[in-house]
Amino acid sequence: MSDDSVQSKVIGLDEDVVDTDGFFSPPGSPGKSSRSPSFANSSSYHEDLETFPSLDKLSILDLFDSFSLTEKLEKWQQALHLQRQKVVKQREKLKSTSVNAKDRVMGEWKKRVPTAEEQLDKYRQRMKHGVERLGERWNDTANVTLREKISFIAGVVNIFICGYLIGAYPDYFYIWYSVQLASFMPIRYYLYHKKGYHYFLADLCYFVNLLCILSIWVFPQSKRLFISAFCLTFGNNAIAIALWRNSLVFHSHDKVVSVFIHIMPPAALHCIVHLTPPERLLERFPAVYNIKFSDPGSPEHYSLGSMIIWATLPYIVWQIAYHFLITVRRADKIAAGRPTSFTWLRKSYAKTWIGKIVLSLPESLQEPAFMMIQYSYAMLTMIPCPIWFWYHWACSAFLVTMFVWSVHNGATYYIDIFGKRFQKELEELKKDVARWQSSPESSTSPLMEANNASSGGAQVLETSGESDKATLDQIPPLDSATMSTGIQDLNHPEDSTVRDRR
Repeated sequence: MSDDSVQSKVIGLDEDVVDTDGFFSPPGSPGKSSRSPSFANSSSYHEDLETFPSLDKLSILDLFDSFSLTEKLEKWQQALHLQRQKVVKQREKLKSTSVNAKDRVMGEWKKRVPTAEEQLDKYRQRMKHGVERLGERWNDTANVTLREKISFIAGVVNIFICGYLIGAYPDYFYIWYSVQLASFMPIRYYLYHKKGYHYFLADLCYFVNLLCILSIWVFPQSKRLFISAFCLTFGNNAIAIALWRNSLVFHSHDKVVSVFIHIMPPAALHCIVHLTPPERLLERFPAVYNIKFSDPGSPEHYSLGSMIIWATLPYIVWQIAYHFLITVRRADKIAAGRPTSFTWLRKSYAKTWIGKIVLSLPESLQEPAFMMIQYSYAMLTMIPCPIWFWYHWACSAFLVTMFVWSVHNGATYYIDIFGKRFQKELEELKKDVARWQSSPESSTSPLMEANNASSGGAQVLETSGESDKATLDQIPPLDSATMSTGIQDLNHPEDSTVRDRR
């Protein structure tokens, strides 16, 4: 067959396809090129062969359409490759997410279950903190500063001088009292102003000392002023030693001054009234001489009623001045936290029956109620004043009682602060060490685990039964760089500076 005849027959083919291998494909659907698979695998092979068109019906377009099959296969392969890459990326993302989740879980687990090194570091930090605090407390109590030594020496010498003057020169004791008051008050004002306690300097006890100075040096001939000073001194001022728990602590200048403010005015007036010779009394204190040697029925022979009346007048003057100069004019600073007698008493006696009564009142009535309670207390303490004025030995017994009371408070302070408090801290330190050794956080002691880890040994130490027997002696010594403890803060007593402020 010639080439022209073959070409004419190939051009005559209609919509039938010849594949690249020379096999004829069956006819497709009308209007579309056939993309059916080879008929070689079909069960109706012979039937399909009969339906094929003749060769003269094939066109060149059908041949070109069969050639585009490879391009479609390449596109399918590219799509499969892209899908495979997406699957790989998704798999890697899931893997990284699971790894991150595992790391987070491990991190949280490590936070909740610290390692032996972390436990040891925590143990050392707590030991270091507690021992340093214990060392600071030891330095505060054992290594007394130079100022405290000077205060201790001055306090003891002052007691010696006071006793000597009362026994040998009682008529000059008021001079020693005046000199000390003039030297102590500037120091008290400086220290209290530095701490923010200077509103306490307007309390009644300082006003009573002012009345004593006025009666001794400015108005020695005024009988009423002397009676007012005597009643307030032996009443409210002296009883405050027991009420405010003034302590004779020689190494504390503040506590020594607090005792001085309350015990020295009645001691000075006692020397003037009972231990000064009459001729000296007439010359130096004519008002006292006229009262002491007056007839029982005369107006100058003051009774309890007249004493309370004349003592009430300066008390009212002080109360009004305190209310307007401190409570009213300094209300903003008091509201900001500056302490006064009223705010301190309201806090200190909040749980007592009298404190509950005052606090149950409206806020506008609480301070007037406090003033009335304070005045009633002052009047009650004045009731024995005629006895202290007219009877020498009764007055002496009263002064000795108040002085011994302050000494007892000082002894209690020394025992509680330098004895029991230090002992409690040592006991807490020992309990804390034993608690850490028997801690259930791990089956082995942090010290033992750290030693095993540093030595590279893999031996597991069973210490669950031995840890309960651990004591302070089993703790190895720690140097200054690593020594620590977990001793807890103790509830220290309140600052006694405010308590002994008067």
